[in-house]
Amino acid sequence: MPRGARGLPRDCLRLLERADLVVHAGDFVAESVLEELRGLGPLEGVHGNNDEPTLREVLPAEHVVEAGGARIGIVHDAGRRQGREERLVARFPSCDAVVYGHTHVPQIAEHEGVLVLNPGSPTERRRAPAHTMIELEIGSAGLVPRLVELTA
Repeated sequence: MPRGARGLPRDCLRLLERADLVVHAGDFVAESVLEELRGLGPLEGVHGNNDEPTLREVLPAEHVVEAGGARIGIVHDAGRRQGREERLVARFPSCDAVVYGHTHVPQIAEHEGVLVLNPGSPTERRRAPAHTMIELEIGSAGLVPRLVELTA
């Protein structure tokens, strides 16, 4: 977003509207997209490499947020694939989960007890087989991620 007339899929909007918190790992691209998402509810995020300069001024490069008693690290570019999980866990040492973006390829993994999550993209799948996002439930069972494939 916002190239052309592209918007968020309806499935994605429904999940975002009912979420307690939206975590975005960058590439909002335009400030209007950030404001649209903030209009849906609480949002925490970081800037990405494709974000306009105003977004780089208002959003950090990395961030830690607390949600439901869990600490979640957020960064856009997690670097090369080899050793990625180990680097992310080391970069956010007190976190229960780390969310990253940039690749547009979804990932749900665990490294040394820490969830490493890439939601993919609801709008630009690139090499991924589908448009996706992750719904993360935080409760008595701990952190339970669910990859959501978006169809509409």
